[in-house]
Amino acid sequence: MQTRAFKYLSPLIIYVLAWLAFTGKGWITWSPMLYAWVLMPVLELFINPDKTNLSAAEEEMVKKDRIYDYLLYIIVVLQFGALYVFLTSMQTTELLWWEITGRIFSMGLLCGTFGINVAHELGHRVNKYEQVFAKALLLTSLYIHFFIEHNKGHHKNVATPEDPSSARYNEPVFTFYFRTVIFSYLSAWKIANNEMKKKGLPVLHWKNEMLQAQIIQLLFVAGIFFVFSWQITLYFLAAATIGFLLLETVNYIEHYGLQRKQRADGNYERAMPQHSWNSNHILGRLMLFELSRHSDHHYLASKKYQVLQHHEDAPQLPTGYPGSMILSLFPPLWFYVMNKKIKQLQKQS
Repeated sequence: MQTRAFKYLSPLIIYVLAWLAFTGKGWITWSPMLYAWVLMPVLELFINPDKTNLSAAEEEMVKKDRIYDYLLYIIVVLQFGALYVFLTSMQTTELLWWEITGRIFSMGLLCGTFGINVAHELGHRVNKYEQVFAKALLLTSLYIHFFIEHNKGHHKNVATPEDPSSARYNEPVFTFYFRTVIFSYLSAWKIANNEMKKKGLPVLHWKNEMLQAQIIQLLFVAGIFFVFSWQITLYFLAAATIGFLLLETVNYIEHYGLQRKQRADGNYERAMPQHSWNSNHILGRLMLFELSRHSDHHYLASKKYQVLQHHEDAPQLPTGYPGSMILSLFPPLWFYVMNKKIKQLQKQS
């Protein structure tokens, strides 16, 4: 077992802060948000990016170390434990409106940072039980269709007009939200329905993954409604929405304005390192389990998070993923910074 694996325990501080948020009052209800979206972006302005890659021997050793997998499995338990604490804590009638909002945003942060992000990692695995873990985590954001569309749609169509998850040049993030949420969902249905047709089965067959996802999610929400109340259910729906909007903000910054060239035969060139925005800022890398080394992930989607590499020809964001996500929420500033970078890339190509 490699001690280097324990650095990936550092993001779990957000679960500790979330527990404080769910059991405390006052400003502490916002502590996970303050940590993730204030402290981390500020620190990353002063910490130099780390471009270091593992050697071939180190990569082979780390790839086989199961501790990296166990860390992800632990998060499945923590995520549902946190959701239960959140739901029970929201039953109190003594909270002020801004404390309620703080708890909802804190749960939403867990849904996006751990629920969807760790599900993304596990969803690329070939083991069935890891894929089940992925779908279970996505359930906390009511976004199980991401498993279908991301693996079978996004990775095929990334950085092309056919991909609803790739942000276009000069497209504001708020416009992108509507386009990607709606068309990613429709794309998942299209993919799942086509798979049924290939198997000679009707679209509404019980084996249809999208149909399964809708039923599971409806039952999950109904369970929360009957065990708790309609008000608690609304709080959960709000947190889940924040969770998947965090995912879509990450999607926005990952491929903004980057396009693969279309060949004469109508197909697109292979996704290369220059088709994803990256960041080597260590805090964001750890928080998102190396998702910010995104070019290497797209180059080989089955590659585990702990061995993702830096590519010299991969375009770099101005700061870490947390800071870049905040920047994207201010479109004029985002365009000012990023459009310059895109024009420089176009001159180099």
